[in-house]
Amino acid sequence: MAAEISIIIPTYNEEVGIITFLTKLQALRPQCELILVDGGSDDDTVLLAEGLVDDVLNSDKGRALQMNVGAAMATSPILLFLHADTYLPKETVEQIKQAIIKGFRWGRFDIKLTGKSIILTIIAWMMNQRSRLTSIATGDQALFVERDLFEQLDGFAEIPLMEDIELSSRLKKYGKPYCVKNKVVSSGRRWLSFGVVKTILLMWWLRLCYFFGVNPADLEQLYREGRFWKV
Repeated sequence: MAAEISIIIPTYNEEVGIITFLTKLQALRPQCELILVDGGSDDDTVLLAEGLVDDVLNSDKGRALQMNVGAAMATSPILLFLHADTYLPKETVEQIKQAIIKGFRWGRFDIKLTGKSIILTIIAWMMNQRSRLTSIATGDQALFVERDLFEQLDGFAEIPLMEDIELSSRLKKYGKPYCVKNKVVSSGRRWLSFGVVKTILLMWWLRLCYFFGVNPADLEQLYREGRFWKV
C-alpha cells in the first residue's frame, strides 16, 4: 500500500521524548510515510529513531534545509511538516484527504499548547484566529501541502527563521489554507522557559522586524537567546 502522506520531521538533539513522539505516529502507518531528517545531533536522536520511521536522513543543521531534504526524498503526493514536540490528532489522514477533496492545496491544524499556565490556552486561541485572518501558518501548526505545489515553489526558503511564514506568504497566492479544527498538541516549554508575556512580545517583535526586512539570521540569534536586540 503506497503512503498517501509523507510526514517530514526535522530533528536536532531530541533524544528526550523522541521515542514517545514517534511511537504515537505509528498508528498513522502505512497510510503515512515517516521521514526523519536530523541536523547533526550529538545525542542519541538518530539511534532511537531507527525502526520507528521509514527513512532517517542526515543534513546540515537548519530546519528549512532539513525539511527540504526530507521533501526531496518523499514518495507521497502530500507533504506534512511536523516538529518533534508536536502531536497529531488521530483524524489527521481523514482531515487532510477531506481538504484535498474540497479543492484546497495546502493547510494547517489548529493548535493546543501544553503547560500549566492558563495563558497558554489564550495564546493558542490567538494563534489559531490570527492564522485564519492572515492565511499564515506557523511550523507548530503542522503545515501540509501538495508535493507538486511545494516543488513548483522550490520548497522552503533556506533561511534560519521565519521559513514557515515566508512559505505561507507564497502559498496563499494559490489559495487559502484549509484550517483543520482538530488540534495538534504542541509543547509550551519555550513559552514557559522564557516567560509567557516576554515570549509573546518577542514573537511579535521578530515578525515585525522580518516584515521590515531584517536579516533572518539576526532574528534567529535573538529568538534562540530570547532577546529583543543585539548587545
